[in-house]
Amino acid sequence: MPILPVTELTADLPRYARLMGLDLGTKTIGLALSDVMRSIATPFDTIRRTKFTKDVEALFAFMDKHEVAGLVIGLPVEMDGNEGARCQSTRAFVRNLTNLRDVPIALWDERLSTAAVTRTLLEADASRARRAEVVDKMAAAYILQGALDAMGRS
Repeated sequence: MPILPVTELTADLPRYARLMGLDLGTKTIGLALSDVMRSIATPFDTIRRTKFTKDVEALFAFMDKHEVAGLVIGLPVEMDGNEGARCQSTRAFVRNLTNLRDVPIALWDERLSTAAVTRTLLEADASRARRAEVVDKMAAAYILQGALDAMGRS
């Protein structure tokens, strides 16, 4: 299945189906879930990365358990709009994932998502340990919420 524009992601999905947002880091994958109406993103969990196969097995288990019908994956575009090595890594992850499961996927420009979440956590006076514990899944929710908002406007 090709990567879809975010506005077309839900075109062929069941009416009440969740989406999952992913923030792909080098050490972790942050996960967020939408509600079935696809209006609110909620931080969900974090997968500690080991090997691609094990990471995807964990991802698929979460998707199956929560009846996720599509993915929104953060694309780490550089501040000048160029796609660097991290974007190539994300696109490779998507290619490898879609070889294992036919799932609708949209990429979402995630510039500043982690910075915005970290700033929010600092304003909430979260400890360094607490920030480290939740920043990835909150960044995934930030990415997913941006995409959900764009879908709602289309």
